[in-house]
Amino acid sequence: MTPAHAASSRHSSAGTIASPGIGESQRALLEALKRRGESTLAELEGSVDVAAETVRSHLQALVAQSLVVRSGLVRSGPGRPRIRYRLSDAGDALFPRRDGELLRELARFLVDSGQGSLLESFFTERLRRKRAEAEARLDGVPADERLEAVARMLSEEGFLAEVVTDDSGSHLRLAHCPLREFVGVSRLPCRAEMALVGELLDRPLLRESFIPDGASSCTYALGPAAPPRPRSTTATLRRRSTP
Repeated sequence: MTPAHAASSRHSSAGTIASPGIGESQRALLEALKRRGESTLAELEGSVDVAAETVRSHLQALVAQSLVVRSGLVRSGPGRPRIRYRLSDAGDALFPRRDGELLRELARFLVDSGQGSLLESFFTERLRRKRAEAEARLDGVPADERLEAVARMLSEEGFLAEVVTDDSGSHLRLAHCPLREFVGVSRLPCRAEMALVGELLDRPLLRESFIPDGASSCTYALGPAAPPRPRSTTATLRRRSTP
């Protein structure tokens, strides 16, 4: 590393990361790895204004938190090879992203320009693919276990789903909306996702609470079992895509 590069790295701000439990010197290490792509311990020690022993300690802690991973070895001359490190996907996700904002602007443009049908077509095709994947995973799952299985699948997608049972029956509760930016423009993703869930369960979903309306979760009660019918979400999606 050149002196100019080292000086630039030492004086760059680590304030681009906002995550509880990560101190300033750890943020500096994460940013150094982000800028360099991969680094050895010695390279990191020379790129941040932190004591060498502190760099080693923090690097070990970041590896233990799965924010940094070992990416390989560097062999040069006699002696033990040096380990190279890089950010993990979880570490990379700590840096700011604006794709949600861009997605919201794109959805707003399509809706305001009268091209909402493109969104409908997109979600129809997206759900066609998701339906095939979900049905394959649910193959052989008993009917009385499908709701829990679907909740686990939704949680994998970031919805923090759980099944709540009370005297009135079973309810599907979604504590987080990973599509919030999009839903701020159009309710189409909500209708599409819940139409698919209803198909997978062969039960209609009756909405009881809704995050965009200010509730802490989106909660759905299970309606009575529907009679056999062809599986299709197209008719559900071909409605106005505006709120």
